[in-house]
Amino acid sequence: MSSSFNIENFVRPNIRQLEPYHSAREDFEDGLLLDANENSLGAPFTDDSKLHRYPDPAQKRLRGLIAKWRGVRRENIFTGVGSDEGIDLLFRIFCTPGKDRILTVPPTYGMYTVSANIYDIAIDEVLLEEETFQPRVEPILNATTPETKILFLCSPNNPTANTFEADRVEQLVEKFPGIVVVDEAYIDFSEEPSWTSKIAEYSNLVVLQTMSKSLGLAGIRLGITYAQEQIINYMMKVKAPYNINKLTAQKAIEGLQNWDTVSFKINAIKKERKQLAEKLNQLNAVQKVYPSEANFLLVKINNARTLYEQLTKRDIIVRYRGDEPHCNSCLRITVGTPDENERLISALQDLTS
Repeated sequence: MSSSFNIENFVRPNIRQLEPYHSAREDFEDGLLLDANENSLGAPFTDDSKLHRYPDPAQKRLRGLIAKWRGVRRENIFTGVGSDEGIDLLFRIFCTPGKDRILTVPPTYGMYTVSANIYDIAIDEVLLEEETFQPRVEPILNATTPETKILFLCSPNNPTANTFEADRVEQLVEKFPGIVVVDEAYIDFSEEPSWTSKIAEYSNLVVLQTMSKSLGLAGIRLGITYAQEQIINYMMKVKAPYNINKLTAQKAIEGLQNWDTVSFKINAIKKERKQLAEKLNQLNAVQKVYPSEANFLLVKINNARTLYEQLTKRDIIVRYRGDEPHCNSCLRITVGTPDENERLISALQDLTS
């Protein structure tokens, strides 16, 4: 989609006219702060985090570090409570309940459907190609209607672990008559470049990322949305005033400041992913280990449902994905530590021998 794509035509009228809540910390962060009815005597424990004060509602420092990390401008970044908040806000900004539609390409991440159902947004589906798990460009474009507002592409895809071919994604971004969301939760485990490098080029492109995977910070619930400034401004307008708390921001900043350690762990997971795939392929019960650009493997294995239940009884928890399209008799297995992977392989050998 060219830079002439007019986002305003897709924003719900009530959102365009919305006057956001103006929070106290948008104006002042320092000084004699008697403006926000905070507890002036502080938190009920000794600390130096000033937790009795509200956080920066714009997360300027955190967004600045993310911008440096990804090579974009701070104005192109929104930080939310996991990628889920980014998804939620996109529905609230662009989709009218009971009227508009979205497009997904199963098998894919289930939260797109859950959020759409919450907002009474109709969902159209165009299955990925079987075995290759690539998006089918022409069928996707043919499935659009005047009410289709958002296309969700997860790359690397969950649960199939593959990245989508760049030329197919580019065709969709250029030709889809709405917002194209590329969910890159697993991008740092891939050899492919991030689509964040293209947001300045495409006004309808939105990229989702998270600190849950490559940074190992799932517990802080920090998600990132990248887009042109116009979309980010609407997200900042619609979000809760203080959506990111101080402790989350602090840990996210620490993670970004320790990128050498993050990179070391990413490489270790990639190495372990390769070794785990090789060991799984040696099992007679395994029909196929699909190529992975994520921190997990999709594995087609005999009696997958029964194996899933048997592993659970041994306190080894994987995900059964046999009910997903094109994933018959498949398990999704996260790459664990070397010891965890050995325990998994040993259990599978025992259960399938």
